[in-house]
Amino acid sequence: MQGKTVVITGATSGIGLVAAERLAGMGARLVLVARDQARGDKAMAKIRSANPAAPHAIHYGDLSIIAEMKRLAAAVAAAEPKIDVLINNAGALFNPRRETADGLEVTFATNHMAYFVFTHGLRERLLATPGARVVNTASDAHKGQRLDFDDLQAKHGYSAFKVYGRSKLANILFTREAARKLANTGVTVNCLHPGFVATRFGDNSQGPIKYLIGAAKQIVAISPLKGSETIVHLAASPDVTQASGGYYYKSKLALPTTEAQSVDSARRLWSESEKLADVSW
Repeated sequence: MQGKTVVITGATSGIGLVAAERLAGMGARLVLVARDQARGDKAMAKIRSANPAAPHAIHYGDLSIIAEMKRLAAAVAAAEPKIDVLINNAGALFNPRRETADGLEVTFATNHMAYFVFTHGLRERLLATPGARVVNTASDAHKGQRLDFDDLQAKHGYSAFKVYGRSKLANILFTREAARKLANTGVTVNCLHPGFVATRFGDNSQGPIKYLIGAAKQIVAISPLKGSETIVHLAASPDVTQASGGYYYKSKLALPTTEAQSVDSARRLWSESEKLADVSW
């Protein structure tokens, strides 16, 4: 990773921060996208400590708002002539249901649309960088879920876990379709399940669900260090130089659900996402 530029979202805490520190320690220059300046400052201090020689950078904005997704991508693209690795890692679970200023359900906006729009905005920089990689943090929470294309914004029968699981299914479908569209360009796209990790996950929720997640973290969750391993593997390992469109767990190729492998669902989600974001690949 010496001399390579890594752009990462969701890197001010949890597995994103640990992955960023580890990649910086391997010689990479990190470009962070964050929302909170106080957490951003702390994260940058750790990354600079891991690799003080590189001119790391940070951009601030809200990746739940489409205009902000586009603005941040444009700012990063303007500042970075090349991007070796893009890690889409920002995500959250929300309870109760809420909508963004765009009228999108906030889980769908943050966990899926941000990946889609941000990657779209950086595609020229990725295409211009030999061997560029896109790494998307998905989850085994996609299991048992199907996208409801008549209700992508979950206006009916909202359940925080169901909507979160659908957003993670969307991550896998986006990965597969992006890999197909970028085939033979030199850019690879892969996604991963990090495991159930003790992070800030669920802290934005309210009521019993917040305490349920908190209790589970105390009992069964793995450490952020352990959870970051597959991100680092997909970002840096020579073993996946040519691999694209895969879903990984514990740094090994895994098999997502049949629905997550649906070509029709991937293409339809892509089309719907283009319309919602008013972009075209």
